[in-house]
Amino acid sequence: MRRNTQYALFALFPLVSCAPKPAQPAGPSIQTREIEYRAGATVLHGYLAWDSAKAGKRPGILIVHEWWGIDDHVRKVARQLAEAGYVGFAVDMYGDGKHTAHPDSAQQFMNAAMADPAGLNARFAAARDELLKDPHVDSAKLGAIGYCFGGAVVLGQARAGADLAAVVTFHGALVPGKVDSGAVKGRVLVLTGADDPFVPPAAVENFRKEMTAAGAHFEIVTYPGAKHGFTNPRADSVGMPQLAYNADVDRKSWAAMLALFKELWG
Repeated sequence: MRRNTQYALFALFPLVSCAPKPAQPAGPSIQTREIEYRAGATVLHGYLAWDSAKAGKRPGILIVHEWWGIDDHVRKVARQLAEAGYVGFAVDMYGDGKHTAHPDSAQQFMNAAMADPAGLNARFAAARDELLKDPHVDSAKLGAIGYCFGGAVVLGQARAGADLAAVVTFHGALVPGKVDSGAVKGRVLVLTGADDPFVPPAAVENFRKEMTAAGAHFEIVTYPGAKHGFTNPRADSVGMPQLAYNADVDRKSWAAMLALFKELWG
């Protein structure tokens, strides 16, 4: 909290009285907690962040990690969401808090998870239940965001009719899926890079057609010059030319997400 230094002006000007300054509002006080939870026999490790200086209940946002697993990137996102007035919960979709810095391992982890849709659904449901236990969360105001692999996960939840007010993907995988008309309950926001080789224009267009046919309330924002991984500062260091951090697009896409949340929840 910023403090204003009070000077003893009365000592210099004894005939002038200084009215006290109004109290300054308290700044955010971000609290975090590592959480162990389960989906069946699978032990999961999540990361919760909230602002203890904020009064009352607030929307809860589930955060699904990139193919790297639950790492410092999604933990930072959880804290940023807490600073913005939400409860952020970075979830574990691989189990045991598993993560890696190597693309080959990440590919293996992701392929194994995607090959088990029932397991993915169970782990997402377990994370949702865990988030709803938190006393700061308004159970009527839930959203989910996903990065890369996590984008495919949260879009899968939207297609399945999950009770989420908003689903947002950042450089998310636009895996073809099946969705019934009217199934998508909440808003869908896709934030993608025009130069992302993993999400080519054809995939974006197919997704647009799918959501239109389903009658979903969706928006796609394509950022020129952005490659895959544009939100992750570590993207440039993994030896993959398809990935690149883009600070400008990182800021713009985050602002787009916050604008949607503000529209929904004020």
